[in-house]
Amino acid sequence: MANIQVIQPSEADGYLKEVYDQILESRGKIAEIFKIQSLNPRSIIRHMDLYITLMYGKSPLKREEKEMLGIIVSLSNNCQYCIAHHKEALKQYWKDPQKLRKLLTDYTKAGLSEREQMMCELAEVMTRIPESKKVQNIIKDLKNKGVTDRGILDIVLVISYFNFSNRLVMSLDANLEKDPGGYIY
Repeated sequence: MANIQVIQPSEADGYLKEVYDQILESRGKIAEIFKIQSLNPRSIIRHMDLYITLMYGKSPLKREEKEMLGIIVSLSNNCQYCIAHHKEALKQYWKDPQKLRKLLTDYTKAGLSEREQMMCELAEVMTRIPESKKVQNIIKDLKNKGVTDRGILDIVLVISYFNFSNRLVMSLDANLEKDPGGYIY
């Protein structure tokens, strides 16, 4: 149960009702991560814009790599809400339940490429100790493996976004939907 007031779609009016109606029209349902922001509807719009830009925008990263990063950050933060949502999304790309189970328990045993393992390590280290020298070393190693500066930027943006989202839903105790699949934030 959220620890702040959450205005449900049936109770919304004014600008919040417009925002909710737009989400329902374009996506069919409203994720709790947005409802938790109902007292500040403009934050919902900006949050969605950022999410769409990072997760769906043109990038040297594949969408499944972004979902993988989101899961590693969320595991590092123990954010069950985001783990549930992004596990469902990654299933659509990997179509390999065993690989996904391994990612959820120990990414080093999930059969990832060296590049993907380095990306996961960066997600874990940035989440736990962002100011560490190790972060800089992993970035240098990724560049040595051919990841472009734009790729590095996108990796860091996705990791940072998921740390933000994890803290939002965990701090305000957002409810996990009964069926987290099919939500597009």
